[in-house]
Amino acid sequence: MTCLKIKAGKKGAALLVVLFIVMVITITSIGFLSRSDVELACGQNMALRIQMDYLAESGLEHAKGLILNPQDIDISTGHWTASDQQLVAGNDYYDVEVIRDSNDRCNYIIDCNSYRLRNSEKIGRSNIKAELRLDPCIAYWAGSSTTVSPQITINGDVYCNNGDLTNNGIIDGDVFAYGTVTGANIAGRKNELVSQAPVVWPGLMSSNFGPTYYIGSTSYSAEIVDANVPLVGSFIPSAENPAGICYCSGSVEIVNGVNINGTLVVNGTLKISGVNNVITAVKNFPALLVNGEVVVGDGGTLVIEGLAQIGQRIAIDEGAENVDIDVIGGLFIGNGGIDGISSGSVSIDITSAPATASLQTWPAFNTAKRWGQAAGAFFKSIQRQ
Repeated sequence: MTCLKIKAGKKGAALLVVLFIVMVITITSIGFLSRSDVELACGQNMALRIQMDYLAESGLEHAKGLILNPQDIDISTGHWTASDQQLVAGNDYYDVEVIRDSNDRCNYIIDCNSYRLRNSEKIGRSNIKAELRLDPCIAYWAGSSTTVSPQITINGDVYCNNGDLTNNGIIDGDVFAYGTVTGANIAGRKNELVSQAPVVWPGLMSSNFGPTYYIGSTSYSAEIVDANVPLVGSFIPSAENPAGICYCSGSVEIVNGVNINGTLVVNGTLKISGVNNVITAVKNFPALLVNGEVVVGDGGTLVIEGLAQIGQRIAIDEGAENVDIDVIGGLFIGNGGIDGISSGSVSIDITSAPATASLQTWPAFNTAKRWGQAAGAFFKSIQRQ
């Protein structure tokens, strides 16, 4: 009986050892599986975060492309947003907000927030905030050797084609010249012996705007302005003339209080001799197109909001005083520059405004042409929130 009891005890002890080993293996396995689940979840979360980071960066590139080509968006107020944007079909989205610097129309703040939707809940969010600078962005194009007078202030970049540039005014930007660059008060870089223009010439032709012009496949009629008759009054777009084109086949003079919401096209010389004159471009169209010279008389004032393309020079009459020309957009002169300033009471300000100066016009039936004054852009800073 004693031997049987000993053998039974040994069998019970062996069973307990086996059960203990099985318990240890089970606990170890459960711990391993638990750690695996945690590591898998961490890996999935990391992959989701990386995907959202890349998606947010794609949103930055989206905004950059639209800022460089603003024809399809309205950023005239300095603020633009787009929500629920996608690269591919699925549950991943991003929102973009663009704010233009109130003191510099070539500088933008971009805020992009990416996320994944699951049961209407946003998960895996990533936010990037960046500062974008348009560069180069030509505010003033002189068609030949030119001197920037002390009465001229340019907020933006300058290009001098086929000649040298001498600066006696203020240039808050870079200067590009086919020849040499001399003078002080240039905030940016001096780029000499530039064989290729930073941006292409707008290449606008008066025949594309009058007496008829296209928007897409639809033809419209410009408002005809009589040549050699002083231009007076206000002009606004209409259903028959949605771009607000005012077309003159010869020379014309602006006197007092002319207000054009659209484009003034002059095949000859434009004379400015009065005050309180304003030309404001319709989106994607130029503000002023003159094939000849622009001559400014004593007391002449003009505000241009948009692109101004001038075939010849801008000439200030000898001895003219109290002249005030303000261009918010871009001033592109094909042959020459701004000449004849002799009075300290003359003031000419040119400010680069790419969202205002960018173009989409139709030289022919259903044939669009796009142009912008900014040739490139770079991110000054990128910060993950």
